[in-house]
Amino acid sequence: QLFLVVVASVILFSFFLVFMHPRKGWTVLVTGGAGYIGSVLVPKLLGRGHRVTVLDLYPYGDDVLESVQGYLNLKQIKGDFRDRQTLEKALSGCDAVIHLACVSNASSHDPATDFMTSVNYDAFQPLVRAAKKAGVKRFIYASSFCVYGVKDEPEVTEELPLDPPTEFSKHKALCEKTLKEESAPGFVTCALRPAIACGYAPSQRLDLIVNAFTHDALRKGRISVFGGPQKRPHIHIDDMADLYLHLLNQPDTIIDGKVFNAGSENLTLLELADIVKTVVNGDLPIIVEPTDDLSSYRVSSDRLRRELGFRPRHKVKDAVNGLVAAFRGGKIPETLDNSNISNPQTTRQR
Repeated sequence: QLFLVVVASVILFSFFLVFMHPRKGWTVLVTGGAGYIGSVLVPKLLGRGHRVTVLDLYPYGDDVLESVQGYLNLKQIKGDFRDRQTLEKALSGCDAVIHLACVSNASSHDPATDFMTSVNYDAFQPLVRAAKKAGVKRFIYASSFCVYGVKDEPEVTEELPLDPPTEFSKHKALCEKTLKEESAPGFVTCALRPAIACGYAPSQRLDLIVNAFTHDALRKGRISVFGGPQKRPHIHIDDMADLYLHLLNQPDTIIDGKVFNAGSENLTLLELADIVKTVVNGDLPIIVEPTDDLSSYRVSSDRLRRELGFRPRHKVKDAVNGLVAAFRGGKIPETLDNSNISNPQTTRQR
């Protein structure tokens, strides 16, 4: 009788481990893993015990993942995911993909538009199909809140129709459609529509609104705002990285085929500038410049909280504090200041 009790206990415990306990140890391909989001995400993935392959062209230097160099669970491949052989090599042994790689800074009138189309849209379906062929079980895609366009609704939810206004956002919407069409049993797909990320990262971007405002406050002694009342959704970069980890930890049925907005705060440009001013120097001037674009973007992340139980832990103010510490600690070189900053109205992210 004791033997039967022991056997039953072992079976119940095994059932708990298999069906109730979150899975550990994905082997994840992160395309664009040396970019702004990726440089924060990859160390977090490794810290959680996942095996990581980074596929990136490393345009901002080979040392952005220096903090995890030498990790046995990290494989870095310098290459273009549009190249079939390179992609197949990167996918080998992987059972999950987080697709971050994209071109974010070309406009519809830019000569680089063809390149942007090639990377952001043309190469997407071949990537998804190659992942399926390689035995990948979970594919997470970084779309964008821009796919909604400008909405009158105060709460922009996932149920609203898409109206992408730019080439960048059109590509994102088309890729979401492609991913849905490529879904299949055993191939779990999920798309995120992130807000504008902010905060310090080893592969720093200074063209995003909060980052640009903080740069101007510290380096120029002023903050320039184009317009002011336009709202923009934001999320701290650490929360964005943590969300990808959270998605890997969810059961298939919770995320399969789903789309989630990912934001924390919807704030006006003047509110964002005032946060930066308060953190850096309360006497800093805020210079308001005229603009023809007074459109607002905002997102509701209620589904994320309701269905996944995910709540961002950081505020924009935390991102500014982190950026200030990085600037003053010499983590953001002057050369980056001069080469990677543009109009802070930008709403895209890599």
